[in-house]
Amino acid sequence: MADDTRKSGKREEPPDDEAQLSARLQRLGERIASANRPSENDVGSRQGIDTSAFARGFRLSTELVGGVLVGAGLGWLIDRWLGSSPWGLIVFLLLGFAAGVLNVMRAAGVAPQRRLDD
Repeated sequence: MADDTRKSGKREEPPDDEAQLSARLQRLGERIASANRPSENDVGSRQGIDTSAFARGFRLSTELVGGVLVGAGLGWLIDRWLGSSPWGLIVFLLLGFAAGVLNVMRAAGVAPQRRLDD
């Protein structure tokens, strides 16, 4: 911005483009100050959201792990009872994994809940 006022050292009024920019910046500052948004340090409402999300994630992971562990336990018991060493564990471990995934999908709301009257 090379104009005569800058070269001669006289700074009575800023040029028009700087005045417009200053006015726009001031309006922007006022709009930001008047915006109604919660502070980032405000943990009152976010704590409930984070706790709920944590609980939901814990429930979904428990559904999956529980299905796998129950399937593996049943497979191990069937192997001990029938003497069919790895096959019961393999089959029921896969069935437990499938049941766990299905339970997670139902708990997340992706798959519909199964009812007895269907």
